Amino acid sequence: MHAGESAVGAAKLGAQNVLTESFHFTARPCMYTAIGYAAQTPTSPLAPMTFERRSPRPDDVAIEILYCGVCHSDIHQARNEWGIAVYPLMPGHEIIGRVTAVGAKVTGHKVGDLVGVGCMVDACRHCEACAKDLEQYCLEGPTMTYATPDRVDGSNTMGGYSSSIVVSEHFVLRIPAGMDLPSAAPILCAGITTYSPLKHHGVGPGHKVGILGMGGLGHMGIKLAKALGAEVTLFTRSQAKAEEARRQGADHVIVSTDAEQMRAAAGRFDFLLDTIPVQHDLNPYLETLKFDGVHILVGLIEPIDPPVHAANLVLKRRVVAGSLIGGIAETQEVLDFCAEHDIRCDIEMLDIRNINQAYERMIAGDVKYRFVIDMATLQG
Repeated sequence: MHAGESAVGAAKLGAQNVLTESFHFTARPCMYTAIGYAAQTPTSPLAPMTFERRSPRPDDVAIEILYCGVCHSDIHQARNEWGIAVYPLMPGHEIIGRVTAVGAKVTGHKVGDLVGVGCMVDACRHCEACAKDLEQYCLEGPTMTYATPDRVDGSNTMGGYSSSIVVSEHFVLRIPAGMDLPSAAPILCAGITTYSPLKHHGVGPGHKVGILGMGGLGHMGIKLAKALGAEVTLFTRSQAKAEEARRQGADHVIVSTDAEQMRAAAGRFDFLLDTIPVQHDLNPYLETLKFDGVHILVGLIEPIDPPVHAANLVLKRRVVAGSLIGGIAETQEVLDFCAEHDIRCDIEMLDIRNINQAYERMIAGDVKYRFVIDMATLQG
């Protein structure tokens, strides 16, 4: 979807020492200091901020953040474009780090492990969706990694543009051995967002899949659909992206502004994975689906405009569907899948002091395909 300088070395080291030395205490809680970049208002640039992380709990994992991907939704939230932001707002939900301490009840992770944290840090854990490992659809609402009230103490969660984080063990992911760490970060959002619907709808060998758009989501959609065995076509408005699409693994490219190419594609596809984050006309794309074809929205969370013509659905029993990230078990699955198939997100490393310029570049479409912050740059 749609980018100051701080002397933080001593404070970062202090925070790590507090975590490592105090995490197993049960007699009294221990807040600890963290450092990150946050927006204070919808119009202010992100700037350095010192803040308190919550007291670690028995099921918690404390993590030193090494890398954090920059998602377009970070911009929407920082600027309150969805109307749900709370300030100060510290974005970041594509987190890769190293475990510095674990709570007394933690069994799945140990100090020194490389781990990830994606878009969620909690859920009710007892509703029908949670019972099916679909925490993203928690009927009581998932706790997102930032700008959401914590279920225990009510404080607003603060994301991964920071030195460290404390997360319940259930929402901490194992990073497969040998995986490139910076390029693994966006898998926790862009990867799972495209993998989950492909798996849910049973995409595999013999299927023809169209990918709409080739940004952070789209280029991962191409790689994942191809690895699942599908024949993959990129739909793009620009002929200039054809060579790049094939480099990413696409078998074919259709320029959606070319009426002749679109007519030739009528009734060809089993699935369309639509990663376009802005309003667009679905009708020409629906006509490229076979009967019983499915058009899956993963980028758009606004009203469909112009409206879908019902005949494009009714006359061919086509379906318009949606999908939101994925559950924790499935996020672990996509990490393992990417490690097995050597799938990486294409990234550009970012000094966190340049985050505001990075936002502007993202809005202009000037990144291939995901910025990833090197948290070592927090130390200046």
